[in-house]
Amino acid sequence: MFSLWFHAPMVIAKRCESMAVSAMAGEAHDPTEMNRMVYEKAEASIESVLAINSTMALQGLAFFRSMSLGRQPDLSGMQGEALAAAALKPYATRVRSNQRRLNGGKA
Repeated sequence: MFSLWFHAPMVIAKRCESMAVSAMAGEAHDPTEMNRMVYEKAEASIESVLAINSTMALQGLAFFRSMSLGRQPDLSGMQGEALAAAALKPYATRVRSNQRRLNGGKA
């Protein structure tokens, strides 16, 4: 999750810089980049929902398995952390790839 917090402002700054340079030069904004900004968030949100659902299903199965075997189910806070990690992973992946792309392949 740290990479998301670190890289996201860099990507935002790079995109704002690109838009400002285009505006100052009197050029049109790059429609490909504009569309990418919108569509990648929609795709990441769909992947995030699917990841949360599958993580919750796996945690539910583990809970019922523990109960059926007569064990105490794991009710630690790690389950919430697993959900948060699953939810943020699609966004973090896209932010890292955007930073590499916008920096010309350099991380």
